[in-house]
Amino acid sequence: MGLYRRGKIYWFSIKHDGKRLQGSTRTDNRKLAEKLYARVLIDVLEGKRFQNEAKRHTYEEFRDKYMREYSRVNKSPNSYLRDVCSFKKLGNYFTGLTLAEITPARISEYKSLRLSEGIKTGTLAKELELLRHACGLAIREWEWMEHNPFLKVKIEKSKTKIERWITIEEEKKLLSASSEWLREIILFALNTGMRRNEILTLQWSQVDFFRRTVTLLVTKNREKRTIPLNQTVLGLLKAQGKIRHISGFVFASEVGSQIHARNLLRAFYLARKRAGLDDVRFHDLRHTFATRLVQAGVDLYKVKELLGHKTISMTMRYAHHYPESLRSSVDVLDKCYNGATVDAVTRCKVVGDAGFEPATPAV
Repeated sequence: MGLYRRGKIYWFSIKHDGKRLQGSTRTDNRKLAEKLYARVLIDVLEGKRFQNEAKRHTYEEFRDKYMREYSRVNKSPNSYLRDVCSFKKLGNYFTGLTLAEITPARISEYKSLRLSEGIKTGTLAKELELLRHACGLAIREWEWMEHNPFLKVKIEKSKTKIERWITIEEEKKLLSASSEWLREIILFALNTGMRRNEILTLQWSQVDFFRRTVTLLVTKNREKRTIPLNQTVLGLLKAQGKIRHISGFVFASEVGSQIHARNLLRAFYLARKRAGLDDVRFHDLRHTFATRLVQAGVDLYKVKELLGHKTISMTMRYAHHYPESLRSSVDVLDKCYNGATVDAVTRCKVVGDAGFEPATPAV
């Protein structure tokens, strides 16, 4: 703990309550550096250091640091863009404030304001989760804040989760209403469970016909994932691969470039309207893939791996789709009955058939 020099500039190092605080005095004057160091030391001992930091840093600095050092590095391109949009909405209210001014009361006021604008609860929750996570980093890593204002703020989750999958009949209607290029993408999605962006960015270099797999190098969870291909997808890819664009995309536009997500969704919305399936989203093709596997009795852990879920709890939403798959678990108990138990069960059945109720045991 004390002053030291880096080049010509004096720096300080203070250890307090298990934390080490280091910083520059921004001066080469020893006496001035000692005064600045003494002031910082007093602030730390009196618990004012983080209060001063929170007053010094603005929402804009806080947002830019998070986007630059965390979101750009740790999130997928789509998640990064979603953070940009969320921070833009948050900025309409918090811009110009210091971190000390982002209080539970102000966050509550922001919630009320956004809800009055007609925003969905789920969308608001994502905006607030982003702000809460950034506050956590400002406390743990940046040392810009001491307390997280969200400790006193409740984030309401969406009460209704959309659980939609399509039947075989609905699939036929949707495919009939789709153009050829869209039909290929829909079939691919239904048979691989891949996300929209994973499909649109898929390149031939990721397809292994010998092993019958597709390898995703960059996923939503930023983890490598290998997906086995069934005969339907293999046949589709072999037909698709007869004419390969120089861009390398498996599903490319007429000029060989990557198909833009907006163009895909525009075509999909038109097809679902023709098919009379206005409530079906493109993401529901992924839900359909998972639901059909579970209904066929495929183990939930295998479904988790195919979908690329980070935890099994994310896959458990599909467990109720096939309760019959649990029957074998309770049937095991039939094998555990011994002779006495079987006799007791038989006697109860005879008494029940005769119309008599078993006597109530004496207390």
